Amino acid sequence: MSHIYVFSPSSAVRDRAAMRRGVARLRALGHEVEIDPDALTSHMRFAGDDATRLAAIHRAAASGADIALITRGGYGLTRLLPDIRYKAVAKAIDKGLRFVGLSDFTAFQNALMAQTGAVSWSGPALGEDFGVEGEPDEIMLACFDDLAGGAGEGTGWRLPAAEARERAFKVQGPLWGGNLSVLVSLVGTPWLPQAQGGILFLEDVNEHPYRIERMLTQLLHAGILGRQKAILLGGFTNYKPVPHDKGYKLQTAVDWLRARVKAPVFTGLPFGHVATKVCLPVGQTVDLLVQGRDAMVLWGHTH
Repeated sequence: MSHIYVFSPSSAVRDRAAMRRGVARLRALGHEVEIDPDALTSHMRFAGDDATRLAAIHRAAASGADIALITRGGYGLTRLLPDIRYKAVAKAIDKGLRFVGLSDFTAFQNALMAQTGAVSWSGPALGEDFGVEGEPDEIMLACFDDLAGGAGEGTGWRLPAAEARERAFKVQGPLWGGNLSVLVSLVGTPWLPQAQGGILFLEDVNEHPYRIERMLTQLLHAGILGRQKAILLGGFTNYKPVPHDKGYKLQTAVDWLRARVKAPVFTGLPFGHVATKVCLPVGQTVDLLVQGRDAMVLWGHTH
């Protein structure tokens, strides 16, 4: 099986029991798990000061592992973007290393794509996915297993009936994106990919729909959404409607977006701060196919 290097580039690990469960489960699946020496370091809300977390990224790149897996997201990577040795990271990826994570890791993934074009993977984190109480999600495990074994060639999901297409829809372009609020923080910086003709996927957590719309507005007015061939929306979770909404909801923001972009907007992508999540190659050229209610993102044939 795979050699997995576990490291903490963002927030400090507070739930150490979840980390222990995650490591035990990965080992039970047959993986060799190596834990970065500073994976449990804590400095204020961070997993160590900036220099400590930067060194952890570079140790992961130099580890010789098959997969570099984050313990958790949170906040902290945007602090480090100017000092990451992107060429060294890309060289490690060329040798077979796959960086995997989500949430705050969006900053690293898109900066890497912008600086080198190297591919990283949006996917699970150690604590929230492998370290859950009870059994981890079967689809998440299967997708990670495909990634670890080099067998993953794509993913698919079922669209809502209202988004069904009678005529087949197919586009090809670089897949990119991740957490919406983190992505918006990269606008106007060298760390945002150009992604002309891209397929943009987005998710978020703890953000009310009006905040989601506001961030989409920024991407729209910055000209980013207008450059995409398609927009894929994953999970937008853990927010609470309030009486002031008066009927405003997430679907309102989605409808607002659809009225302002030419690219089709598809929902239901199984990715985000949700139990069922697939692995997605950030920076990889993919095909997006939609027929009826069936949507597929395919990349195996493009290698």
